[in-house]
Amino acid sequence: MSRLPTYFVSHGGGPWPWMKDQYGAAYAQLEASLVDIKRQVATRPKAVLVVSSHWETEGFMVSSGAAPGMIYDYGGFPPHTYQIRYPAPGQPQLAQRVAALLNEAGHPAGLDAARGFDHGTFSMLAPVYPDADMPVVQLSIRHGYDPAVHLAAGRALAPLRDEGVLILGSGLSFHNLRQFGLAGAQASHAFDTWLQHVLLELAPAERIAAMLDWRAAPSARQAHPREDHLVPLWVALGAAEQEAAACVYHEDSFFGSLTVSSFRFGAAAVA
Repeated sequence: MSRLPTYFVSHGGGPWPWMKDQYGAAYAQLEASLVDIKRQVATRPKAVLVVSSHWETEGFMVSSGAAPGMIYDYGGFPPHTYQIRYPAPGQPQLAQRVAALLNEAGHPAGLDAARGFDHGTFSMLAPVYPDADMPVVQLSIRHGYDPAVHLAAGRALAPLRDEGVLILGSGLSFHNLRQFGLAGAQASHAFDTWLQHVLLELAPAERIAAMLDWRAAPSARQAHPREDHLVPLWVALGAAEQEAAACVYHEDSFFGSLTVSSFRFGAAAVA
């Protein structure tokens, strides 16, 4: 199997794939981009490792259960969205491999057999693998959101790409819920323009330096009052830091006014 690319995915809000009656075409572009990941990868991965912005721990933790349950980590949605099932299997052996790679690189990591799928995982994966037949393991992000730590964790996990594991960082390129609408239009556009420049145009070393100093980006704190939804980007980038990036999803009118994007690091198997 050839080396797999990595992805940072803007995963949208809540359980959106199960709310098409309410949202209409609001998520059509995002959904199409997620479906296209499977085409880009071409060869079926052995498993997916999701770096979830919705799982935050002191040290890295890896979901290690064979049959993960569900975590409905959202509020105010229709009753049926609290009955969603995404019965993808876990893969304890991969979880142990992920933890071992991190521990060997000096990043303490443990296993959590009870951790279920949060919506940053199941909502994002439902369009990619609708049959829920792809083994899935989740990796948490660490408190403190240190970009250097998460970039280094990505580097430690890079060997997985040669082992048939697809690394998906699940977050959102703009995540300010108090400005999730017209109020966030200018900040989301400014930050996304910076992100596009850094990821697509800078040399690898400059790209890493910019990520380490991301708070200096235009509208950085307006786009990310807390950077939990940016952190998975650093892991995905760290696992492919010398490789070219591509923007695989971009909207400048998400929910009418927001600019949001997703990125691939490394070449697609199918152009």
